[in-house]
Amino acid sequence: MSLNTQKEDFSYAYVYAVTATAGYSLQAATRRLDDSGIDATITVPGKLNSKRLPRFDVQIKSTSQDVKRETSIKYRLSVKNYDELREDDPFVPQLLIVVLVPEEVSDWLSQTEESLCLKRCGYWLSLRGQPGIDNKTNITVEIKRQNIFSPDALKTIMSRIAVGESL
Repeated sequence: MSLNTQKEDFSYAYVYAVTATAGYSLQAATRRLDDSGIDATITVPGKLNSKRLPRFDVQIKSTSQDVKRETSIKYRLSVKNYDELREDDPFVPQLLIVVLVPEEVSDWLSQTEESLCLKRCGYWLSLRGQPGIDNKTNITVEIKRQNIFSPDALKTIMSRIAVGESL
């Protein structure tokens, strides 16, 4: 398995763990949706704030590069992915989730009989309504470090979506 595939699988495991802990469902996308920039959909089973099955789509990325700054994460994203995520009025809200992992694969996870620890952290960003760019290859997006993708953050995101609020 390539290192990039390992990073992708690990980042999905992180998002699955957060989603399960929040009590929500994560459905990995089919290849056709993946080609359109959707890696998975997170859904509340049942109702939230009287809305049935609120959900959003995610694009999940992973990196071991040194992208963490004092107050933000600086992540290089392809313009194709940027354009897919910046749509002004998507039918289903979309978020970018970037999972940071240590350089060494052996450091990604530690386990004892008492705990399973996934190393580093995931961060989320909404690019909705961001301007188009002239660059044709990549753009560096800035994600606030306070935007940790955690169960509590996920519940807040979902509550905002359920009342029709933009992220």
